Amino acid sequence: MSVFAHPEFDNHERVVFVRDAESGLKAIVAVHDTSLGPALGGCRFWTYASDDEALTDVLRLSRGMTYKSALAGLPLGGGKSVVIGDARALRAEPARAEALFRALGRAVEQLGGLYTAAEDVGTSVADLELVGRETRHVAGVARGQVGDPSPYTAYGVFRGLQAAVRHKLGRSDLEGLRVAVQGLGHVGQGLCEHLAEAGAKLIVADLDGERVAALVERFGAEAGDPAAILAADCDVVAPCALGAVLNDDSIAALRAPVVAGAANNQLAEPRHGELLRRKGVLYAPDYLVNAGGIIVIAYEAGRRGPRFERAQAMAHIDRIHDTALEIFARAEREGIATSLAADRLAEERFRRPGRARAA
Repeated sequence: MSVFAHPEFDNHERVVFVRDAESGLKAIVAVHDTSLGPALGGCRFWTYASDDEALTDVLRLSRGMTYKSALAGLPLGGGKSVVIGDARALRAEPARAEALFRALGRAVEQLGGLYTAAEDVGTSVADLELVGRETRHVAGVARGQVGDPSPYTAYGVFRGLQAAVRHKLGRSDLEGLRVAVQGLGHVGQGLCEHLAEAGAKLIVADLDGERVAALVERFGAEAGDPAAILAADCDVVAPCALGAVLNDDSIAALRAPVVAGAANNQLAEPRHGELLRRKGVLYAPDYLVNAGGIIVIAYEAGRRGPRFERAQAMAHIDRIHDTALEIFARAEREGIATSLAADRLAEERFRRPGRARAA
């Protein structure tokens, strides 16, 4: 299938296929839109079933980054990279891992600043440090002032979840609310910390049983079934694993009136936003609430001032709460899905007539 005919192709500006025989690197870099500024987005390392599945993922994720930055009020475009392979197996071969990530760094450098890479699923700050040996176009690394951006992403999701609870349940607090968290990576665990501190009762699920056990002991959480967590009897479901989890079957099984989580591209298809609306479930669009990481990286990279100011970055992340309320109100007013309301607001910001593209 031609990239241009791919169902997820959305007039992307660049789609680059990268191969390095020596290290075994197979990667795709996609730049969706740079109307507001250079593209910034994470590097995902995943065992894809096929190259086409990887292409689908990078096209969707890069588009989502454009919308995320626009909604967050950042002078950035949307991009993403995916590395095809087994990240865990690579960890057992440090020399090959270094060669692979440095090869990726050279590929990013060839884009001349059009795309800046950051951490994502399957990659770490240490991996991005290796990428950074070949290019300065990396963000959220230890040599900067932010490091791992996941705590900021978790905080932004928490603020978006608070807004959803306020709008749907009329609650200004989370005390005693049951929240089911699917996926206990860095962001999922960070979200659990905020929720527990706010008095929420947690139901947690992850394929890694040790992560579940740790949070059960730490917060008195209830262990959930990873295969059934979305159907848990609770007030809020927070998908924090991989995307496309909100589909015909999972939506039909939902019992929670609110969905607000960190996972990218939670809707299996755009129509599922409308399906959630008709079911009476308030969906907090993922690219709205999970923008905390990119916000703080934008501040670190000097896109919001000459030097990193943590207090200003945190205040910016707090605005996710108010933007969420604006989107929820617009969706109700126009009788549309919250996902569509979020898309329209983002597009008004990066697709204004006459806007000149960034150089």
